[in-house]
Amino acid sequence: MPEDRKESVGLMEPMLIAEGAKAKAELVDIALTLAEESAAFNNSLPDGVRIALTGLVRSMNCYYSNLIEGHDTHPVAIERALKNDYSTDAEKRNLQLEAKAHIFVQEWIDNGGIDGAATNPENIAAIHRRFCEKVPEELLWSEDPETGEQYQVIPGEWRTRDVQVGRHIPISPGAVPRFLECFEKTYANLGRANAILAAAAAHHRLVWIHPFLDGNGRVARLMTHAMLLTALDSGAIWSVSRGFARSDGRYKELLAACDMRRRNDLDGRGTLSEESLVAFTRFFLEVCLDQVRFMRDLIRPDKLHTRIQLWAEEAIKLGELPPKSDRILQAVLYRGELPRNEVPAIIGATDRHARRLTSALIDKEVLTAESSRAPLRLSFPAELASRWTPGLFPDKLG
Repeated sequence: MPEDRKESVGLMEPMLIAEGAKAKAELVDIALTLAEESAAFNNSLPDGVRIALTGLVRSMNCYYSNLIEGHDTHPVAIERALKNDYSTDAEKRNLQLEAKAHIFVQEWIDNGGIDGAATNPENIAAIHRRFCEKVPEELLWSEDPETGEQYQVIPGEWRTRDVQVGRHIPISPGAVPRFLECFEKTYANLGRANAILAAAAAHHRLVWIHPFLDGNGRVARLMTHAMLLTALDSGAIWSVSRGFARSDGRYKELLAACDMRRRNDLDGRGTLSEESLVAFTRFFLEVCLDQVRFMRDLIRPDKLHTRIQLWAEEAIKLGELPPKSDRILQAVLYRGELPRNEVPAIIGATDRHARRLTSALIDKEVLTAESSRAPLRLSFPAELASRWTPGLFPDKLG
């Protein structure tokens, strides 16, 4: 059995920012603004556009979350991996498979796979297990920085040995289940504003516990994604990981600061610094709000329609799409989805010609449908992101 040195769960207090904390009212105001703007953005999109956007955002979220870990797998390479098109380079192929595993887990989360709270230990273990089970075996090893000894990471299993992460020495391995039980109880059944603030606190406290030998950062970001889906009705159409990665140094600096002990009597009443938790929470909320606004402006109907229209006109001139196919795209954009039997009237052509244009758009992967009779919906291929959604991620494929 892993050693439990009987550490008190009070070591990770405060787990929530106290009601009497000086910054609490300000943070609640930011949280409520975030909730309002996230829901408004989600509700502003036609269903078809929202569904299409979630697929692209999964690739984006995966890209930025892995980038934080030092693994640079571009969304175009991720998209290729989803079609089982892998690099001949073994290292790049492994990173594609790692990214594919991340996409698999986030899709499971987005589709309601988590039963109950994301902070439930069984769900945290399930996130880790589902991710690691699809990762190449070569990537499931952790190295002791002092001895160089290699340890295999077991999918979904709590660590069974002591570790050190930078200057932080996490709790004994046998104490992990006790701390996670307290973790779940603390973050369950909170009101909306406190649930949003708790997403930031839980993000740090999970990596502080460090329940797994490796993969804790990715699991924490996926758990946070799941928490925000519930607390914010985010619709999975924006990514907090993009904001973290774009401020990577600040993100890691503030996370590390949350490991610090309480400085003085003005720094809360727990073992850890409440001031540091407040600073990370403020950063977390501001990053979320920035990403909601970035995506909202990027997907603004007039701008998005113009960018797609310009691309379609150019593709038609180059012979990459048949004439009038842009009319179908515009109809789908405005309505969210388009019944196939309406296509002939839109382009003023026969059923046969309409099928040819529709097939061309599906082959180009800018439209999709669940079956040959299902309505047409928009798709956001990563290869066109620089034209359709500029700035979402770097254009260059390494």
